[in-house]
Amino acid sequence: MDRESTLTNFSSTYTEKQQGCIQLLQITDTHLFASDEGQLLGVNTSKSFEAVIELAINNDHHADLMLMTGDISQDNSVESYHRFAKQSQALGLPCHFVPGNHDENYMMHQALQGKQLFPQKHVIFDNWHIVMLDSTIEGKPAGRVEEDQFEFVDQVIQSYPEKHLLVVMHHHPIPVGCRWLDQHWVQNGDEFLARVGAYSQVKGIVWGHVHQEVNEVYKGQHGNIPLLATPSTCIQFTPKSNHFALDGLQPGYRLLQLQSDGSIRTTVYRVKGERFSPEHEASGY
Repeated sequence: MDRESTLTNFSSTYTEKQQGCIQLLQITDTHLFASDEGQLLGVNTSKSFEAVIELAINNDHHADLMLMTGDISQDNSVESYHRFAKQSQALGLPCHFVPGNHDENYMMHQALQGKQLFPQKHVIFDNWHIVMLDSTIEGKPAGRVEEDQFEFVDQVIQSYPEKHLLVVMHHHPIPVGCRWLDQHWVQNGDEFLARVGAYSQVKGIVWGHVHQEVNEVYKGQHGNIPLLATPSTCIQFTPKSNHFALDGLQPGYRLLQLQSDGSIRTTVYRVKGERFSPEHEASGY
């Protein structure tokens, strides 16, 4: 059996709505509860997620796909995953997802069932493909990219060497300048970047976890690779803070536009006003 055949059960194939440009909505860190009144540090996470979805609908991007980059649930309840499935339906988009450190992986995959929810970790378009990596370590907030995930990246690149590749995960592979948060990054982040940065096909790396916007660049062997983190749909962490601190910025999402030449255009959109205000005196969660 050839490499491409072995990927069949792990892949989904799409055709972009706009020729030459793939539009992706990245949603991350919803931290939903069983109850629709559940709050995380003063923010009702169901209502903030709903506000982000409404914003995306009103922006009318004509997106092709939604990427959910982990921490769907805060309380590891079946109901919280069902809540995500129900609320995300309003976007009318196929959704591919990865677990975060707050998710229970088995329960997540059992509960996230529906016509718009897809567990496949390899997404294929005409000029691009996407790999959804599991960076979680069971029972720990930090992440790690294990050898089987490196092998998966190599396998999809060897099977589709002509396509540009976007790598998607939960944890941050670079320090973001928050000492308390950088304890919980990808533990082998340097190795990860060196290995994926050796492929000419890798054109971008996207993650969640840090509850803030990050736009950096890694100098790979074949050119610069955008490194992108996206705000949470609920609470935000204060950038460049040595200690746990909450930011007053509003919830948001990221639009990724993958161009046929391998470049990426991207914008972060946030809910307007001051609708969601966290408990700024909080020292952790």
